Amino acid sequence: MKVFKIANLCALGAALAFTSVGCKHHEPAVTKIPNGGLNGSDNGPGPAGALPGGDLAGGAPTGGGPLSDINPDNMNQDRNAFSADIVYFDYDSAAIKGSESSKLEAVASALKSDSSADLLIEGNCDERGTEEYNRALGERRALASREALANAGIDASRVVTRSYGQDKPADSGHNESAWHKNRRDEFVLLHPK
Repeated sequence: MKVFKIANLCALGAALAFTSVGCKHHEPAVTKIPNGGLNGSDNGPGPAGALPGGDLAGGAPTGGGPLSDINPDNMNQDRNAFSADIVYFDYDSAAIKGSESSKLEAVASALKSDSSADLLIEGNCDERGTEEYNRALGERRALASREALANAGIDASRVVTRSYGQDKPADSGHNESAWHKNRRDEFVLLHPK
């Protein structure tokens, strides 16, 4: 009986020793993104975004710069001004193709000629991928266009971005032709009311 008690005490001691040590928890490695993730690649900012004011929920404005007070919902929106300048993206990419750069040049030129105008960039995706992933990808696409406009001389505080992910398809089909039309940035000209 005495041996049984000693064995139980030893087992209890060993169990306590193992539970107090436990397994060491390793944090996942963080990948550094060059240029703050604003290089137009798929390595852009995730849902938190690299710019202040980021809120991806429900297609809310996410950019506009640290001091921007642009609220597209309180402005006159001209959705036809840049209807010929929609920028299209490759699958799972936020990189702006060379064939799309002339469209961004046209948008920049229009903004340079109208200093009272601001711009809303709406990033969109096709239906493939999760809702969260597509919101983040739509935001990276909008930020890539915003960066290209800033590189063309447009003050980034005049531009606000919004990601709709897969929520606003241009084509409701379920094939490559439809998906190509849905992977896009649309530009909305904004004027004060």
